[in-house]
Amino acid sequence: MAKTDFRNKRCLVTGAASGIGRAVAEALARDGALLCLTDVNAAGLADTAAALREAGATVLAAEAMDIRDAEAVAAFAEQLHRAHGSLDVLMNIAGISVWGTIEQLTLDHWRRVLDINLMGPVHVMQAFLPAMIQAGRGGHLVNVSSAAGLFGLPWHAAYSASKFGLRGISEVLRFDLRQHGIQVSLVCPGGVDTGLVRTVEIVGVDREAPELQQLTGRFQRHAVTPETAARRILQGVRRGRYMVYTSPDIRIGYWFQRKFAWPYEVAMRMLNRLVSRAAAKAAARDRAGNG
Repeated sequence: MAKTDFRNKRCLVTGAASGIGRAVAEALARDGALLCLTDVNAAGLADTAAALREAGATVLAAEAMDIRDAEAVAAFAEQLHRAHGSLDVLMNIAGISVWGTIEQLTLDHWRRVLDINLMGPVHVMQAFLPAMIQAGRGGHLVNVSSAAGLFGLPWHAAYSASKFGLRGISEVLRFDLRQHGIQVSLVCPGGVDTGLVRTVEIVGVDREAPELQQLTGRFQRHAVTPETAARRILQGVRRGRYMVYTSPDIRIGYWFQRKFAWPYEVAMRMLNRLVSRAAAKAAARDRAGNG
């Protein structure tokens, strides 16, 4: 497979209003890509598009929409195909995170996470990949999973279901699309200091509790910036890598998991106890305050 060059390539970026999505759009712009952007946050998306255009980037389209809406995604694809032809690179970056124990998560939490993180990318792939195949020019599909798509992290059941699912789809398409010259990259970020870190919903837990603030602070100290994540993502995609990491700890952890299964299980149990202990203290503090 040839290495991917972004110059003058039509690139779709979902989740482009902020975080990794915006940083990737900015990095693609510097590489001379032709940008097609979307996000559910209309104001944030408009700001991204305006800033990129002011910097000299070519933004072919910036459409605010919810990727859960298959009809809206299909209409956007039809609009782009009619105006610009098939795309060259699809980057599924948009996503949300909801954490919680199984007894705290509701079916609404599960559906929301799966609809956005799993079915959203499916809608994008369904709407854009057939035209790429028919065009016969090859291309690249980039799906952003997570460390939670590799490891059994505490309280990540719903989130991991979506990210493991996206990983599974990518593993299949990696081989299915090869005959069409379309490469697939699966991005598994570790800690990235985006707005999601500060707004992630943790069901049944007060995020302002000191114990949770301490855990969040520890995460942020080890997290990379969205710009660093974007640079490493594009570097991996350019080189035609299937597994792409944004930080070495996840690469090492995944290797460790596969080579040393028992120590990995012990590490996950210890991490689970640490998180559960912090949450229990926070819950006890909350009950005492309301008593």
